[in-house]
Amino acid sequence: MNLISFLLDATDNTAASYFPIGIQLIFAAGFVAVMIALSAWVGPKRRTSDKLETFTSGIASHGDARQPIAIKYFLVAILFVLFDVEVIFFYPYAVNFKALGWDGFLAVLMFVAFFLIGFIYIIKKGALDWED
Repeated sequence: MNLISFLLDATDNTAASYFPIGIQLIFAAGFVAVMIALSAWVGPKRRTSDKLETFTSGIASHGDARQPIAIKYFLVAILFVLFDVEVIFFYPYAVNFKALGWDGFLAVLMFVAFFLIGFIYIIKKGALDWED
């Protein structure tokens, strides 16, 4: 068997080659449907007022759930994700710092400078001040 015929046989994409995958998907979907129906049929059906009440971790609910939340909360969360992802880029440098040499060191210094400039800008804009 030569290489060309091996590659042609390996890329045989007919509908029959996808048949086992289709059978497996049908079996999985059928299994899920049967298990959901079985649990609904066999499971307990006690509908009390306590069971139908919204779960609030044992704390009595009060007020409206649609009250506005300060945008500062979301801003801090987004800034955390942004700076957290930037810190992840230090890992490749830490692993390869000897191989990167002075060029890599200067690149990381430039990266840290941009990082600090962005952080100083955020602090000067007052994005982390919580007092209203």
